[in-house]
Amino acid sequence: MGEHVIKMPDIGEGVAEAELVEWDVAVGAEVREDQILASVMTDKATVEIPAPRDGKIIWLGAEIGEVIAVGAALIRLEVEGEGNVKPGEALADEPTAKAEPKTDPKPTQKPAPSAAEPPKPAAAPQRAAGEKPIASPAVRKRAMEAGIDLRRVSGSAGAGRITHDDLDAFIHAGGETSNGNSARARNDAVKEIKVVGLRRKIAEQMSRAKS
Repeated sequence: MGEHVIKMPDIGEGVAEAELVEWDVAVGAEVREDQILASVMTDKATVEIPAPRDGKIIWLGAEIGEVIAVGAALIRLEVEGEGNVKPGEALADEPTAKAEPKTDPKPTQKPAPSAAEPPKPAAAPQRAAGEKPIASPAVRKRAMEAGIDLRRVSGSAGAGRITHDDLDAFIHAGGETSNGNSARARNDAVKEIKVVGLRRKIAEQMSRAKS
């Protein structure tokens, strides 16, 4: 058995790198020659990367959304017969995390780092009796959707006006919502989706147009 390394191909036209937008295989999968393994995208086109020969996937060199330089190792195949990697040859592009850790003949014991303390809940601001918090309609709507009582939020703008940054600080500090729950816990329930490939480029173009 041998190993065959598939590198990021030279797509041409002065392209030096490409973004990985899709994996069509996983580690351990058996693939056939010409089977599509991945798709990468440049500023000009999306390119599919096929398998040059039959084999088994033993290593994938990037995650979706990462930008890979031309010539960098992308995939490693275990193949029948001789591959293009000599036995014992190390790949410069292979993650350093796989390297064996060096051992100190006289290790020194260091105290275990203490766990980071969670931020303390924000204290309610001091306002005069009957004084209403000042905030824009957008801030009030966001606070209402998050279940936050604006009377508990300190305003940093002129005349004590509450801004979106003040809401963020209140949420990060674990301030309570109107039902007694943590605003941070509610905010952490939002799922972030990584934007890659064409969607990312569209978002960048929209951002530039607004600016």
